[in-house]
Amino acid sequence: MLQRLITSREALLLGAIAVLLALISTRFPGFVTPSNLADVFNDTSPLILLAIGQMIVILTKCIDLSVAANLALTGMVVSMLNLAFPGLPVALILVVAITLGALMGMFNGILVWKLDIPPIVVTLGTMTIFRGIIFLISDGKWVNSHEMSPAFKAFPRFELLGLPMLSWTAILAVIVFTIVMSRTTLGRAAYAVGGNPHAATYTGIEVGRTQFWAFTISGALAGLTGYLWVSRYAVAYVDIAGGFELDVVAACVIGGISIAGGIGSVGGALLGALFLGVIKNALPVINVSPFWQLAISGGAIIIAVAVNARASRTKGRIILKSAEHAA
Repeated sequence: MLQRLITSREALLLGAIAVLLALISTRFPGFVTPSNLADVFNDTSPLILLAIGQMIVILTKCIDLSVAANLALTGMVVSMLNLAFPGLPVALILVVAITLGALMGMFNGILVWKLDIPPIVVTLGTMTIFRGIIFLISDGKWVNSHEMSPAFKAFPRFELLGLPMLSWTAILAVIVFTIVMSRTTLGRAAYAVGGNPHAATYTGIEVGRTQFWAFTISGALAGLTGYLWVSRYAVAYVDIAGGFELDVVAACVIGGISIAGGIGSVGGALLGALFLGVIKNALPVINVSPFWQLAISGGAIIIAVAVNARASRTKGRIILKSAEHAA
């Protein structure tokens, strides 16, 4: 039991984060104060939300490269809605954001399920479409802070027990989707589809339908994040969250979610996002340009995929050796 805990990906990643924080604290002790770590978690919350959705999609042998564009389009729509109707309740804006995001996710899911188009092709296409729609509806203009209502901007900043609502939203999502993935039919189906689609089909699980719901959940979380993003930073524009989909995929693979599908956990996605969040927040502190973030994310993807592939080959050898001994 102890050996399994020590060798688990989550435990190793948690240890890596602790070592990273310890190294940073040797030069900048203020970085590891509780208040600053709470700020780091809050900054990483949008990435956590998107990584959870991406994890579910990747589990089903798919990938969603449109999450950042979904976030941007939803953010622009709710910002323009607030501009037109400043008195609109925040609860209704949240419903609009989640619904719109889910509809975009459903569009991806339908194309993958019914037309059997490869997910990477579908989401590359919809990523461009969503960005184009932002430009069309906004005419390339920004929605700035002074144009947003106070209530619209206040929600993610509202503090409960010392933490902003943005952080609480991420915490709630982690709890909810940990239960969904471990205790519900949909969660078990996602693992089955990713692990062995043919066997899943024989057991009565419809692969395409499971992938459709995975894309829908990913889209809904991206839509929710879209509102939280624009309200927190108090600005909406065409290129918002540009390139952020790379960070989302990086968070997943660093967290041990296998690109081949069927392997991963919400805890892994959370730790992968936090690992990147610590690095991103530490870069300015150690005088490294934040523009290196994309390079670091890309490198992390390559390293993590290589580690995952090596682990899979090792397991394969163990299975083969066991079979040889049995023979």
